[in-house]
Amino acid sequence: MGAKSDRLLNVAEAADRLGVGERFIRRLVSERRIRYVKVGKHVRIAGSVLDAYVEERTVEPVRARRPRYGRAA
Repeated sequence: MGAKSDRLLNVAEAADRLGVGERFIRRLVSERRIRYVKVGKHVRIAGSVLDAYVEERTVEPVRARRPRYGRAA
C-alpha cells in the first residue's frame, strides 16, 4: 500500500465510491481483477487501489470534433 493514510474500505464503501453495486466489486475480487486485502474473512480495498483502477480504465477521446461550418453540402 502507498501512504499511511490510505483507508481500507469494505465492499459496500468501495461500491459507493465507484458508483456501482456491491456485486460488481465482489466480482472484481473473485476474478482477481483488483487488489484487495483479506482481514480474516473480510475483504478490504484500499482507496488508492480504486483510484488506480479508475485511472487505468479512463479512456481519452480520440480526436476533437471538427467544426461543422465550411463543409460543402
